[in-house]
Amino acid sequence: MNEEQKDGISRRKFMQAGGMIAATAIVPAGLNTATNKPIEGLPPVEEDYLQYIDPTIGNIAPLLNTNRPVVHLPNQMVRTHPRRQDYLDDQVSGFPLLSLNVITPQVIFSVRPAKGSLIDADWNERLTYDHDMEITRPWYFATTLIDKDIRVEHTVGKRGGMYRFKFPKGVKKHVLLTHCYDNGLYNIAADNSITGTEFVIDSIHAQRGKAYMYGTFSGKPVSAKLIGDKDWGKYTVQGALATPKMMNGEKVAMTYDESDPDAVEFRFAVSFISEEQAKKNYEEEFAHITFDQLAAQGKAIWKKAIGQIKVEGGTVSQKRTFYTALYRSYVRMINITEGGKYYSGYDQKVHDDKRNMYTDDYTWGDYIAQHPLRCILNPAQEGDMLQSYVNMYEQSGWMPEYPKVFGDRPGMFGFYSAVMFLDAYRKGIKNFDTKKALEGMLKNAEQATMLASTNGPKGALEDFYYAKGYYPALHLGEAESDPVAKAHHSARSAVAVTLAGSYNDWAVSELAKELGDNAVHLKFAPRAYNYKNLWSKDKMLFMPKDDKGEWVDIDPKTQGQSYYNENNGYTYKWGVTHDIEGLIELMGGKDVFEKELDQYFREGLGSSRAMFYSKFPDMTGLIGQFSMGNQCSFQIPFLFNYTNNPWKTQKWTRFILDVYFKDTVLGVPGDEDGGSMSSVVVFAAMGFFPVKPGSPMYTITSPLFSKITIDLPNGKAFTLIAAGCSKTKKYIQFAKMNGRKLDKLWFSHQDLVNGGTLVLEMGEMPVKNI
Repeated sequence: MNEEQKDGISRRKFMQAGGMIAATAIVPAGLNTATNKPIEGLPPVEEDYLQYIDPTIGNIAPLLNTNRPVVHLPNQMVRTHPRRQDYLDDQVSGFPLLSLNVITPQVIFSVRPAKGSLIDADWNERLTYDHDMEITRPWYFATTLIDKDIRVEHTVGKRGGMYRFKFPKGVKKHVLLTHCYDNGLYNIAADNSITGTEFVIDSIHAQRGKAYMYGTFSGKPVSAKLIGDKDWGKYTVQGALATPKMMNGEKVAMTYDESDPDAVEFRFAVSFISEEQAKKNYEEEFAHITFDQLAAQGKAIWKKAIGQIKVEGGTVSQKRTFYTALYRSYVRMINITEGGKYYSGYDQKVHDDKRNMYTDDYTWGDYIAQHPLRCILNPAQEGDMLQSYVNMYEQSGWMPEYPKVFGDRPGMFGFYSAVMFLDAYRKGIKNFDTKKALEGMLKNAEQATMLASTNGPKGALEDFYYAKGYYPALHLGEAESDPVAKAHHSARSAVAVTLAGSYNDWAVSELAKELGDNAVHLKFAPRAYNYKNLWSKDKMLFMPKDDKGEWVDIDPKTQGQSYYNENNGYTYKWGVTHDIEGLIELMGGKDVFEKELDQYFREGLGSSRAMFYSKFPDMTGLIGQFSMGNQCSFQIPFLFNYTNNPWKTQKWTRFILDVYFKDTVLGVPGDEDGGSMSSVVVFAAMGFFPVKPGSPMYTITSPLFSKITIDLPNGKAFTLIAAGCSKTKKYIQFAKMNGRKLDKLWFSHQDLVNGGTLVLEMGEMPVKNI
């Protein structure tokens, strides 16, 4: 029995013992159970934080996209997960070699085992598995295909991985390779190594590209290749195999006799450059390493990454939620560098580059906490990622917002890459071409369409925005007249676009000021206040206006997708992240601001829950009108720190974590979006949050743990101590940074990277005006 199997058995025993909801911590050997301190005379105990990661947490979505038990190394190219709908699905369609998008998902190449005489059904049938025989670790996955009595194991490297199939004794064994997209090609060499090409289509936005693979099989299988014609309906067969049906492209079967070993290994590497590069990737990573060694190597890499943040106190359940969230924060961006070069979908060329190239990001959600978290844990890597954005801008002519392997996917709205550049720069991360970054930010701000889910040059709507300071909306039932919006079938999302434009233009102005470009700074500074043009004093909300400056009469609670985006007007009421002070002034001062915040968490839906969700399926994790399940709301609970009663932030962040983030398959309240929500959980659980990305400050809330230590890349450590922290002792009595009492619950990024110590005295009753 190997180490990974032991890990899995330990996990199952832990779960059967009630570990999912346990309220007491696991005590490592060498600790005094009474004092929770090392036993005198024994060496210090290093806690294994990997034990708390459970990739199945949140594998059942409330409504939309679900989390998946992704196997990968931190921020690396190959990410895999079983091909199933979600955790409720007791069957899989196969096992991919790579996932381009772990959310939707979009996978390429697929492998599956079969036994006995090969028949048509072996290629197409879904395979039943047993949930309780599944092992999910960040670096390792295993499941049993219960009807077939076949054990599937999987582990990964940076640009490939290995599958190990364990068959019953004395049966004919097959490993089948298929494609997930159109017209894929395979070629089998005399030594039974295999190369393949997959012609990838982004099913949502029809981006096209190629992915390549190289693989080898253990033993001496007999191979066969099945070739589909252009109509995908007829197949010729090389070898004595049945004719598979309803498949695209070429398929491969590698067959083993009854007398061959029961365990079959398939090891592979992938590439976006060429089949030859895939083979080089294979030779570099997988030619001279065993399955168990690769798994152990992956475990060591994850141990180092996860161990960078050490927590003490809290419950086992809280640690499981926390460390699983931390693991998920590493799913983006991905390093697509292969042997000192990379393929760019932005100019369809291969580039030589000694620096790592990254892609796969959703700036609309990831700028909030995922990129700020990386600014702390790995600032050099964050600089590489920002330089990757600059590279993509130079190659395509536009600064990307939803960069993928094969180009910028049109997604959501706003140019939040501008905020990411500013935030990193002000946190001392300057190892990217800052002037070229500003150039790209400026081009997007002046020449790109602002329409949601649309890429390309500006039109009349943008010219209107530049002149009038808001994006014009249509009245209910009014036909779309703008040719760009009409061509893309896009709702204008006028309020959401205006608020995002204000924030993004603020970032352009501020970075220009940092870089000494006063002309750009002065030009864009006024645009930061465009949000005020849509503030309705009567409704105390941001409301749409038409191109004549008249209010568009809608119910902002139940009518909104065409005017806001994914959320309603009650959420977007707080969407002025860059100028909370200005928003407070609009509302009439701190007291009114606080009162409105209070009501936001109590406001009714205005309709039945079913009717509400039919209009706003993204607004899950509701508390009143607050929606923890969507990115628009992430910063809102922290806004009480701008009032005279910051204890309410402590109350709500604790409540939200306790109610909506459990260590179960139902334990995530919405579309996690590849690390965006998980990064918020990491910050909130640690007790501080970057409420205003673009400003190098953190606001403080109630941590879940009595001590948090972050090992910083500069060799120092930031420490947060919450004395007396518990479920009831959640309110901050006073705060000290390096022995200096804080008069407000804020500290700077410089305090953190200098290796500061933040001490919070906790109590059961709130303290006002801290």
